[in-house]
Amino acid sequence: VEDLQQPGALELLRSPDPARLAYTGPDGYPRVIPIGFLWNGTAVVVCTAPTAPKVAALAKQPHVALTIDTMGPPAKELLLRGTASIEIVDGVPAEYLTAAAKSTQGDELAAFEAAVRDLYKEMARITITPSWARFYDFGAGRLPTFLRRLVEPCSA
Repeated sequence: VEDLQQPGALELLRSPDPARLAYTGPDGYPRVIPIGFLWNGTAVVVCTAPTAPKVAALAKQPHVALTIDTMGPPAKELLLRGTASIEIVDGVPAEYLTAAAKSTQGDELAAFEAAVRDLYKEMARITITPSWARFYDFGAGRLPTFLRRLVEPCSA
């Protein structure tokens, strides 16, 4: 997971852009969904309603993949694999509001916070602990191995 310390990887982890979470659904087929998230320095935190389909699915099969990317130019990608743990908490977790504050400010954030505090009496805090990570920065030459091997003969 050393790639998580790359400046570009940290930039993506702190960005307001959504991540895409891949998990196994109850029928055994993969699901990929956009999610808001917060990087707490060691894990990705996602909060949702305890009744959300992903909560039940992750309780049964906690292995996940996650990607955060920009189309650039230059394109950058952070790919993670890890394990999700779930905790049901009273009220709205601070991580949920901090994640929202990455893309919403001022009166809009205050209205959002009031609405979610009204809506959620409890939430599921999903913590995704990375066990594998890869960061690619196509502009800086940090390419997937297969692509680097393809490009090398052309640049010689």
